[in-house]
Amino acid sequence: MAEWIDVCAQADLAAGARKVVATAIGDIAVFNLDGELYAIEDVCTHDGGELASGCVDGDVIICPRHGARFCIRDGRALTPPAYEDIECFPVRIEQGMVQVDIDA
Repeated sequence: MAEWIDVCAQADLAAGARKVVATAIGDIAVFNLDGELYAIEDVCTHDGGELASGCVDGDVIICPRHGARFCIRDGRALTPPAYEDIECFPVRIEQGMVQVDIDA
């Protein structure tokens, strides 16, 4: 069963922006990539560090600690030192609010 949680108002997540929300299952980073919204766990699978403060290159987030790259769209680990993918979550807009399903 879905468990949708509020992240922020849609107006607060402009194209190119990101927002991290603390949830019962850990931090989730939500990205607006050219009007499409994506949510990933905010944890590098290499060492457990956060990802959201890293640089974004197209649809790739670069871990700020050791440079591992992950696809924001599907969570795939793209480069060492990370070999395990990160979890992705469904995102929707409901009454002007960005929401993430943490029970997907």
